This record gives sequence, C-alpha cells and structure tokens, in this order.
Amino acid sequence: MIDLHTHSTFSDGSESPERIVELAVAAGLGTVALTDHDELGGLARAAARAAELGIRLLPGCEVSCSFSPGSMHVLCYFIEPGAGPLQEELERLRADREVRNRSMAERLALLGLPLSYEEVLGEAGGKGVGRPHFAGVLVRKGAATSIQDAFDRYLAKGTPGYVSKARVDVRDIIERAGGSGALATVAHPLSLGLDEDELDRTLAELAEAGLAGLECHYGRYDAPTRARLVDLARRHGLVPTGGSDFHGSYKPDLSVGTGAGDLAVPDEAVEELEARRPMP
Repeated sequence: MIDLHTHSTFSDGSESPERIVELAVAAGLGTVALTDHDELGGLARAAARAAELGIRLLPGCEVSCSFSPGSMHVLCYFIEPGAGPLQEELERLRADREVRNRSMAERLALLGLPLSYEEVLGEAGGKGVGRPHFAGVLVRKGAATSIQDAFDRYLAKGTPGYVSKARVDVRDIIERAGGSGALATVAHPLSLGLDEDELDRTLAELAEAGLAGLECHYGRYDAPTRARLVDLARRHGLVPTGGSDFHGSYKPDLSVGTGAGDLAVPDEAVEELEARRPMP
C-alpha cells in the first residue's frame, strides 16, 4: 500500500517531513510521497528518515495551475531539489506566494481581525506559509470556530480576506516536469467542477500533452467514485494514482495511508509511474 499525496510543515501541513514518514511506516505503507505546495525543501529530511526506517520516499510537489472555472492542482513526481525548468518555476511561485501572503495579512487586519503576518509566520514555523496557517491563527484568537469556519468566512475564494495567487498553465507544468525528469498527474479531479463529458475531453487533451496520471484513489472519494475514475484514467492511458492529501490538524479527517478511513492505493501505481519516468 502507498500514499502519493501528503503535505508537511514546509507548506500547509502541521507535521514535519520526518513525522510524515513515521506515520507512513505506522500505516504499513511501502512508499510515501511528500508533495508540498511549490516546495521541495522538506524532501531531504523526509528521505533521510525514510532511509532510517526502510520505506521508500517518492519526491514530489503540488502545483496550482490556471484552469477555468477555477484551478487545477498538479502533482509532480520524481522531482528533486536542484537546477531544472520545473525547479525554476517553483522558485518563482514561492516568491509570488510571499507577496500574496503579506497582502492577505494586510487585508484581514483591515477587516479588524486579530492577526498579524508575524503571527502567521509563527504558526507556520517560519516557512511555507499557506491559508491554513492564517486559519490556525484566527481559530487560536477566537475569530473563527474551526479551520473550516475561517475558510468559509475569510479565506476561501470570494470571501473578504481572499487574495488570488499566481498560477501557470497546466501544459507548461507538464512540459517543465518532463524537462526536469519528472512526471505530472492531476490531483483530486472532481475538484475541477467538470461534468463527465468535460472531464473526459480535458483528460484526452492533457494526455496528448504528456500528462502521466490521474489521482483516482483520493482520500475523500468513495469506492464507486474511485472505480469510475480508474476506468477513466485507463481509457486515456493514464496511471491511476492516489493519496490521502494529508495535512495533519488542518485536515483532521484525513490520515496518512488511509485517507478518510478506507483508502488503499495499490503499489502498482508507483511501478507504472516509474516505467514512464523520462530518461535523463
């Protein structure tokens, strides 16, 4: 069993890279991927702990891409820190994220909420600031009753505190991933808000552009949905991947390996991805 979608304190998760690996071992996994948003900084620590515990660490990241009507999240695998076209784009996205976060803090303060950017940095441990960290401060200060409440009232798109972030075209990320020896896959495809025919057409186009996989076994999807997405992936020659989307206390219903409780991503997904890995 494997988990190809987790987040650590290097982006918007509450647990360290080492703890992600430890939780994967406790869940009986053979492989776990660390896929922080736009970030590769936690990979070395996760890999070191994985080597100590005898589990495979698949290096990855998650990138938000432009897509109408919302956004498309792309999980990239086999991406390592260093030089490369995808790594360069991640650096640019991280710089934009810093600008966005400061703007969001200013906007929330203007709303009269008890929050400063320094407090948000503290919530994030000084790195990888994301909206869940803003939510955590708001909950701690009594301005929201829960993480979800903070998003619903202040942080989600369309709310007073929301600030949009830079996004890139999914085809550009697919191309950059290939140029860096990595593979691109679509995360939690139902979040795209497409009907069945629209999703089918979109995946056909992206498969033609070099997309490698589709996250069918997602932590919050039920068994019939997973099976339907596996069939869709196979129809377009995509690897059916999967993962919990673990964020620790920021998404408390999702656990490493088991998602909402019944997730079981087959080992074959890693083998199929490995077979498609671009030659260096």
